[in-house]
Amino acid sequence: MNTALAFAAAPQPPPRLPAGQHATHVSPRDNDLLAALSEAELAPLRDALEYTRLRLGDMLYEPSKQLRVAYFPCTAVVSLHYVTASGATAQTTGVGREGMVGIALFMGGLTTSSSAVVSTGGYGWKLDRHVLMQEFNRGGALQHALLRYTQALITQTVQTAACYRHHSVEQQLSGWLLATLDRMAPGELVMTQELLGSLLGVRRESITQAAGHLQALGHIRYRRGHITVLSPAGLRGVACECYGVVRREMLRLAPHRQEAS
Repeated sequence: MNTALAFAAAPQPPPRLPAGQHATHVSPRDNDLLAALSEAELAPLRDALEYTRLRLGDMLYEPSKQLRVAYFPCTAVVSLHYVTASGATAQTTGVGREGMVGIALFMGGLTTSSSAVVSTGGYGWKLDRHVLMQEFNRGGALQHALLRYTQALITQTVQTAACYRHHSVEQQLSGWLLATLDRMAPGELVMTQELLGSLLGVRRESITQAAGHLQALGHIRYRRGHITVLSPAGLRGVACECYGVVRREMLRLAPHRQEAS
């Protein structure tokens, strides 16, 4: 089945719910870290978890600003950016349903040098930092899950730095599309070409050129800013080893996740 990645209209996430009010089709277990917890381990968090809509372009964190909540994305994808003095940006890591945004909260700091921007709209859950630290300090399953995830995130950051230095825009775009497909539910992705270029740290023209070549190979269909992935296997053949390294590490450190067949 083709998967549409559309730089246009996107399906609307479920309507926003008041804190503490859960709908049957909206669950904290839509996030892999929270899904790894038993019901007894999740129970202390349920009343504190707040359903939140994450809109494309929302700035969740800014550099050097104090973090007050952690975010657990479900259908949204959040990009962590480094911003230079000139205003240029590049993604260091991406976070979707497999993880959490705000690891600085339990790593000993309340600020971060990067920014966190929603690159794919959807929904997730946010948790007050005091509740997060209280449960983290218990030393149970949540702490173990977060520390394993942090190790995987470090791997992704290191691999991304190597990728930007040594691999082509076409390879990076292929890996980015594959990683985004892994993180999101089937459907459409809202993304401007300018934003995609800023995520990869390249110009819009470079994205257009790379997408055009991937289309010529038959791996995607690219038309008026809409990308449909026709062959994930083809993209895997173009993508550099960075995608596979990060994916394997994420799966190794999150045994509750099942490798797609």
